[in-house]
Amino acid sequence: MSTNRKDFLRLTAAAAGGLGLGISPESLVAGSFRKPKSPARRAISILILGGTGFIGPHQVRYALDRGHSVTLFNRGRTNTHLFPGVERLVGDRNGQLDALAGRSWDVVIDNSRSNPDWVRMAADFLKDSVGLYFYVSSRSAYSDTSIVPMTAAAPTYTYESAGVSRDAESLPYGLAKALSERTAQRIFVGRTNIVRPGLIIGPGDETDRFTYWPVRINRGGEVLAPGEPSDPVQIIDVRDLTEWMIRMAEDGTTGVFNGVGPRTPRPMAELLYGIRAITTAESTFTWVNLEFLTQIGIRPYSHMPVWRPPTPGSEGFARFDLTPEIEAGLTFRPLAVTARETLDYHFSRPPERQEDLRAGISAEREAEVLAAWHARR
Repeated sequence: MSTNRKDFLRLTAAAAGGLGLGISPESLVAGSFRKPKSPARRAISILILGGTGFIGPHQVRYALDRGHSVTLFNRGRTNTHLFPGVERLVGDRNGQLDALAGRSWDVVIDNSRSNPDWVRMAADFLKDSVGLYFYVSSRSAYSDTSIVPMTAAAPTYTYESAGVSRDAESLPYGLAKALSERTAQRIFVGRTNIVRPGLIIGPGDETDRFTYWPVRINRGGEVLAPGEPSDPVQIIDVRDLTEWMIRMAEDGTTGVFNGVGPRTPRPMAELLYGIRAITTAESTFTWVNLEFLTQIGIRPYSHMPVWRPPTPGSEGFARFDLTPEIEAGLTFRPLAVTARETLDYHFSRPPERQEDLRAGISAEREAEVLAAWHARR
């Protein structure tokens, strides 16, 4: 089915009580958005394990802007040019932690990917010299996403529910995250803050899992739109995630939270038309259902990034109740801002990188799928 702008506005008006794209007129121009600044609750000292990847620089920048003291601990091999005035301690999460000895901080933020042993060694080493342990986990830690709405109380993976032997040499990502959470909570009893983000998007993202859509829509023409226009989406801008974590650190907030947004799940149609609104491209969306995409070998969340339809067993994947998170200070940028600044970031990259998106499907494959869809109908 091909949906034009008029059809979309009618659809979203009916589905969202007239909210349309959910973007205020003044924020349709991304550059007009300025997130209000508030003073830091208190100045704190923050140790960041990592700090040079995707989310780390955003954490550092915001913490410095709010007057906090920041120390980075990493191997000193990646993005060493960033933040020349910030203290750096060189070591390795795999046991080389001596550089942390004899120091103390109010908060440690652990951005490690998915290694429970790294969390155990760092937490053991720091348990008497750090007040709070913040761990960046993942929505993938949940073993059951069929619950609607999802909350932080949903079950997370165990060896048994993951079907993995306890002596396995490698662990699935979701299980590794869940075990890392429990390790931090066991060592820092009552002093942990666990955040489980969904897909993290925005400037600096090298996975291109969201970037695919602004780039593709900006190219114009007939765009393959997956599934149903009403399929829900909950993702998060990297700055909304990291700035929220810094504010919670200031407040000494502990607990387990989900890092997704917006508060009300955004229909896939709203996401795509919201992105279209920040471009000047002439484009149309052709909605191709899940059954056909499956038959032709197009997979959700990989070939069609962001999109994961609410199929049996994953009905709650993008239907989180964010009441506790919003009460803890989570806020959301307008989609227009994230889309525009993601596209600007993409075009700031070298030409060869712009031509090598790491997610989504090629223009040729998209054309093949659309041709097959039209021929079938």
